Amino acid sequence: MHDTIIIGGGLAGLTAALELTKRNISWMLLEATDRLGGRVATDEVEGFLLDRGFQILLSAYPEAAQILDYGELNLRPFHAGARVWLGDRFTTVSNPLEHPQHLLSTALSPVGTFTDKFAILTLRSMLERSTLDDIFERRERTTHEYLREFGFSERMMQRFFTPFLGGVFLDSKLDTSSRMFEFVFKMFASGKATLPAAGMARIPRQLAMKLNPDNIRLSAAVASLQEEHREGGDKAVTVRLAEGQPLRAKAVLLATDWQAAAHLISTMPQPRPTLTTPKSRSTTCLYFAAPKAPLAEPLLVLNGTGRGLVNNVCVPSNLAPLYAPEGQALLSVSIVGSSKADDETLIEAVRKEMQAWFGAETQQWRHLRTYRIENALPDQTPPALTPSERPVRLSENIWVAGDHRATASIQGAMVSGRHAAEQIAQALA
Repeated sequence: MHDTIIIGGGLAGLTAALELTKRNISWMLLEATDRLGGRVATDEVEGFLLDRGFQILLSAYPEAAQILDYGELNLRPFHAGARVWLGDRFTTVSNPLEHPQHLLSTALSPVGTFTDKFAILTLRSMLERSTLDDIFERRERTTHEYLREFGFSERMMQRFFTPFLGGVFLDSKLDTSSRMFEFVFKMFASGKATLPAAGMARIPRQLAMKLNPDNIRLSAAVASLQEEHREGGDKAVTVRLAEGQPLRAKAVLLATDWQAAAHLISTMPQPRPTLTTPKSRSTTCLYFAAPKAPLAEPLLVLNGTGRGLVNNVCVPSNLAPLYAPEGQALLSVSIVGSSKADDETLIEAVRKEMQAWFGAETQQWRHLRTYRIENALPDQTPPALTPSERPVRLSENIWVAGDHRATASIQGAMVSGRHAAEQIAQALA
């Protein structure tokens, strides 16, 4: 019998396994699919690297910076700014602190007013001085309300914040908690938005390389859980695999997504623990191959019109050449929410919209794959409890981890996994 069984091989489960290893606590990790990484995954298609949905790693994430080897990941940074489509032309805004050569063009950009641009610098300075504890103790409202109270104009809201943050939160109305906004904006201000040179899947792969592979079982779906009394009054948990095999452990960590964790709890006999789960945010991401990139800079392109399907466009191969074969470019087109159109209709609608942005060259774009991700992020609209108010211990022997227990981010998944492992270690001591 193992000390701990970890169910789920995403970032939370892998981070928990690392922490338990450090504490000399035996564990077995069960992953239902044939790979590790959970929602952080990269597929190779015709020599292109396609992350499953547009994702980035913010280098300022404290947990990621401590656990990951950024040098080995060979992180490639985005330009600190964005190119914004206004309906008839593009305008580019840059962080003048990092790109002083673009100070005048950014100041004159019609994305927002002079007051808006000064307010961004004020907000950045305020959040750089704030600790994460400060952020999660401040009054909570929606991000939209927060930005209006801070004094940003409606023009700045529509042309920049809505598409930029909408892509981060998968929330085109900016109903996400202001605490989450402050956390994310602080991370952008304190570091860089990056991609690993060989795809986002390098992150879980690096974590897995630090673990004993003999303790990891892939294609090991769990059917049910049951807490059992043992001689002496102690309890154990029986984990029954879908193939029927029972496994036992002193502790079980549910490091799956929030829906799977709730389902596994529902398989337990009464009385069983209660797990409150959030709603989900969804996204649709289309990838295209192109003979050349529609822009040369490693910039995110935002839809500042408030109309249309597309929220943002990225050319990952501008940052990391390995994302595309030599002589070609990879384009990622992101839509907030889950499109109901069939693939052919959706591709044609996106191509038509992109033609207005980039001209006739879009007719040479070749569709590679469409990802429709229903449960891309846990919803974090107010009232959203602070991470410390989302318990990771559900019962005497069962814990839960994942970004739904913390901030909906890579940072949140990793922190949650470590916290759960620390509590398990204390309970088993």
